[in-house]
Amino acid sequence: MIYGYSSLSTLMMHAFLKDQVGGHAQFLTIQGLLLAAATMACGLVLDVFPSLDGLRTIKRLLLMMSLPLTFVISSIYWTLILMFPRLIMWVGPPEGSSIPTEIPEMWRIPLSMDLSLHAVPLIAVALDFLVFERKYTERQQRVHAPILTALYAVWYGAWVEWCASYNGTFPYPFLTESPFKIRLVIYAVVTVIAVLAFWGLNKAHPQKTHTVRGASSRTH
Repeated sequence: MIYGYSSLSTLMMHAFLKDQVGGHAQFLTIQGLLLAAATMACGLVLDVFPSLDGLRTIKRLLLMMSLPLTFVISSIYWTLILMFPRLIMWVGPPEGSSIPTEIPEMWRIPLSMDLSLHAVPLIAVALDFLVFERKYTERQQRVHAPILTALYAVWYGAWVEWCASYNGTFPYPFLTESPFKIRLVIYAVVTVIAVLAFWGLNKAHPQKTHTVRGASSRTH
């Protein structure tokens, strides 16, 4: 994850994005990566200091957000990149950009970076949850998770719409090409997918009666 984020400045599109409102933070991918990294960082600190109950609560909240978010990012990205790449990859330099036009038709990124950005975050948080964390309670998955996911969806939708009002384009072509009403539907559908993904992952959790790592921090 660190490799993927630190390599963003080497991409051709960085020259364009660095001058845009929101920069790379416009991308749901980057927000998901940062949330996943924060979740894992909290887990590492708890391994060293398992008595930090406040940090444990924060980690559980971050995990509740990063699990469905990284699932949505990975599932949608790889589906589109394999089947409909033009819906998610920018084609050539944006109009008015100073970037040379003699570049590949679509801005592709190296596979190693692609996996670091669009696969590793989901793998990391999913493994952490399924192997080291306890299952979420019925109330947490039925009430807290949908509310938290909906709040994040509203935040991201408002954020990306605000950025686009200044930049004149969205970070993803399928949003740029869609009118506002369709974008609202997209935000809503993705939110539902995220909630369903969280429920599925929580259901798949092999609830354990013992712990593997950080025993006192993972069982109560």
